[in-house]
Amino acid sequence: MPFPLSVWNTAPTSAPAQRKGRYVPGSAAHPAKMLPKIAAHAISTYTRPGDLVLDPMCGIGTTLVEAIHLGRSALGVEYEPKWADLARLNAASATREDGTSAGAVHCGDARKLTQLIPAALHGQVDLVLTSPPYGSSVHGQVRSTRETGERGVVKKDYRYSHDPSNLAHVSTDRLLDAFTEILAQCRLMLRPGGTVVVTTRPWRERGELIDLPSAVLAAGQAAGLTPTERCVALLAGIRDGRLITRPSFFQMKNVRDARRQGIPLAVIQHEDVLTFTKAVSPTRVCDRALTLSRPRDASRTTRTHRTQTGCGRGRPI
Repeated sequence: MPFPLSVWNTAPTSAPAQRKGRYVPGSAAHPAKMLPKIAAHAISTYTRPGDLVLDPMCGIGTTLVEAIHLGRSALGVEYEPKWADLARLNAASATREDGTSAGAVHCGDARKLTQLIPAALHGQVDLVLTSPPYGSSVHGQVRSTRETGERGVVKKDYRYSHDPSNLAHVSTDRLLDAFTEILAQCRLMLRPGGTVVVTTRPWRERGELIDLPSAVLAAGQAAGLTPTERCVALLAGIRDGRLITRPSFFQMKNVRDARRQGIPLAVIQHEDVLTFTKAVSPTRVCDRALTLSRPRDASRTTRTHRTQTGCGRGRPI
């Protein structure tokens, strides 16, 4: 089925520059952090101030930090205690700076969201924003001979943990089964008409393309969500009409190794962004359209442009 397409300009500066001064020490050690501008763009696009944002696989809390800075409330769930602690610290730091919004982090398995998150919040989430773990070949950092005094390049911070039950360490098939369960749980957390945004990208494993974006699309549908958009979030900057790439050491190494074997591999400079919605009955669509046409206060703008059709207002999605 056809989807509306859009390109998000989410890398005007590098990832470290986007995180500078907004995340506590130790956050950089996480192997697969969401780019802050991607989180901020999704939150700004699909929510309003005061809305509730959930990340069921929140890592160090990038979604929570950006949501709080934008005046949204935030919830996070993280399997690894180490990253959950960092997410709490990052959310608390953002709250101190922002002063109007707050976040809460629960440590546990995202397949049990409804057990981890208070029942009063079930069906109240406006946006779920997350990213599944993928491709260890694109994760981690390197230290050079100049830094270590040893020959060659040393890879570090490329594992989520040493727990074999962590979904980052299971096969792709098991990951997709588990991610479908997580999205099904997210659907229960969403309000009717709420939005799910998943960022991901393909990778190669022993030369074979792993098309994770298409698999995530199928997982969302299997979880009872409706696909609405497929977008591109740039990992490259734009300057004078040209892309300014910022590939990692591992990306460059993998591409060079592949080309030596005759595989015409290219450096990926974007994330696939898949957007889903939770179904809403025609009656509730009309009621919500009328509600959203009235600002919550005088400083707020209307959201009629985001309502579904069928009530004499809004545009087709």
